[in-house]
Amino acid sequence: MNTNSSALKIGETATITAVNLDEIPLKLLEMGCLPGNKITLLQVAPFGDPLYFNVNDSHVAIRVETAREISVLKDN
Repeated sequence: MNTNSSALKIGETATITAVNLDEIPLKLLEMGCLPGNKITLLQVAPFGDPLYFNVNDSHVAIRVETAREISVLKDN
């Protein structure tokens, strides 16, 4: 099911299918937020922003508005 990374639930893993290059900071791309890579939601901050992900064994905090720009396909 195609969605964006901000819609994942804690513990869910997905494969990145596309990123909006105009909205994603270069640092996230360098850390592995690229199509074909796995992304897992690890934690959500108390007020829901930012989201804490594992992307290619890198732990990254991504703001919800940025996470919406990362399209993913949920794993079964």
